[in-house]
Amino acid sequence: MAGFFKSLKPSEKAYVMTNAETGTELLLEDEALRDGLQMESRILSLEDKLQIFQLLKNAGLKRIQVGSFVHPKVVPQMADTDELIKILGNQEDTVISALILNEKGLERALSCGVPHVSMSVSVSDTHSRKNAGRPADEALAAMMELIRKALAAGLDVRAGLQCAFGCVYEGQISEDHVLAAAERMVGAGAEEINLADTTGMATPHAIRHLVQKFQKQFRGVRISLHLHDTRGLGLANMFSGYEAGVRTFDACAAGLGGCPFVKGAAGNVPTEDAVNMFESMRISTGINLMRICEAAAYLETALGRRLPGRMQRVLHYQQNGDGG
Repeated sequence: MAGFFKSLKPSEKAYVMTNAETGTELLLEDEALRDGLQMESRILSLEDKLQIFQLLKNAGLKRIQVGSFVHPKVVPQMADTDELIKILGNQEDTVISALILNEKGLERALSCGVPHVSMSVSVSDTHSRKNAGRPADEALAAMMELIRKALAAGLDVRAGLQCAFGCVYEGQISEDHVLAAAERMVGAGAEEINLADTTGMATPHAIRHLVQKFQKQFRGVRISLHLHDTRGLGLANMFSGYEAGVRTFDACAAGLGGCPFVKGAAGNVPTEDAVNMFESMRISTGINLMRICEAAAYLETALGRRLPGRMQRVLHYQQNGDGG
């Protein structure tokens, strides 16, 4: 990367940012084992999931969301989340996380010993009714109590807001509405708020505008972004968030993911593509590009189809010289 920086023209160097300049470490949370697999019809074995986790950890991922505590009849792919977490145990410098949506999920999280949980609700009433089976206001009120209980039990909690940048059913979502919901979550004790572009409707301008308003209102609260690439703006939105000061982003190896209650929703930003983007600008991710591409390749083999991530294919063509 040093050679890359030296090759830049003086006018171009102004656009290259480093961690030393920003003073904050970049964190990419990989969610291939949860968000990535939740819509897959081919059920991966526990052995496959353990292998994927190891590949992600070996690549340098510091936070990995490995599953969700939902009813197995609703999301069969997540049926072994409890067992997976128990087998993984303490992973030292890699944080294991899981998604919980209700009281039963919290009980399961505490029982299997996961140290970090993510819990989110939708700011779109229509999406909330489809996704959670209850109105958005009711779901938010229930989540406040869940956040308090999880924190009291000693869990690290990330609270999230789905459809923060728009809803395919309701259109534009008011920024004030999003910030009001975030205020309640912060009031319940959440120290990280995840803004999710569940429908992939965000633009770089919308990302920057909402993030700046959030930062002004909630000083000291960590903000993270969960971005879908439905309209091809995933990486652009991620970088816009970075420029606005966000340092925590969700991604999925190979670009897996989607939402079963959003028609046409594409996957998350591919982890390997995000790593390539940041590292190409000398923004350290702490993640080895070759190794995260190995995880992406494994997922393609396990699922039996070509996946959206680009860099795994780019490196393959470079190494094998067989076109592209």
